[in-house]
Amino acid sequence: MNPLMVITGGTKGIGRAIAQRFAKAGFDLALCARNDKDLHQTKHDIEAEFQNNVFTHPADVSNRAGANSFASFVLQRKRPIQVLVNNTGHFIPGESMQEEDGVLESMIASNLYSAYYTTRGVVESMKENKAGHIFNMCSIASIKAYPNGGSYAISKFALLGFTKVLREEMKPFNIRVTAVLPGATKTLSWAGSNLPDSRFMKPEDVAEVIYNAYSISDRSVVEEVIIRPQLGDI
Repeated sequence: MNPLMVITGGTKGIGRAIAQRFAKAGFDLALCARNDKDLHQTKHDIEAEFQNNVFTHPADVSNRAGANSFASFVLQRKRPIQVLVNNTGHFIPGESMQEEDGVLESMIASNLYSAYYTTRGVVESMKENKAGHIFNMCSIASIKAYPNGGSYAISKFALLGFTKVLREEMKPFNIRVTAVLPGATKTLSWAGSNLPDSRFMKPEDVAEVIYNAYSISDRSVVEEVIIRPQLGDI
């Protein structure tokens, strides 16, 4: 039986690239996203290319009910979870003191609560197996505030904090926890940008780094990995 990887927001950008990289390595996948059509297309594409099983579930994990629904779906597969990637998130530019009401709450829900509640939903199963690797998709904004970053940076700082806490809590259960801090990556978040592709990282590069961090001996853990465009931050 193939090992199982769980990814939130697994149909586009970095999430899809991660799904494809681990499918190539022989993993079955459990994916969620809000758009059912995107899930069906991703399932079709990956199963056709790699002949792996892809289990999909439409869910908005930025709210507790959606995260619990996806976690329940995953546990119903009755498979050990080898890797969990908390990838769901979104970005709204603006200054924290000038943002519209509700932007902070939206950012915290998408970028922090999604990881928190999804992990809570499946981690007991991982603890019972005393194995697994959890990746939280943080950001350069987790360590560096920048103009127009606003509540996005606040939420990503919080996600890094959660990751640090989780790592300490999971050590007795042989579960590794890694914070991934990518810089500007060519995804739909940058749609409409006039900058050339050469100023962005490729989603496949981020996915490869994650796979490499997973692949080392379980006697070691990559606690945090920072990945930036070669020419620097945008």
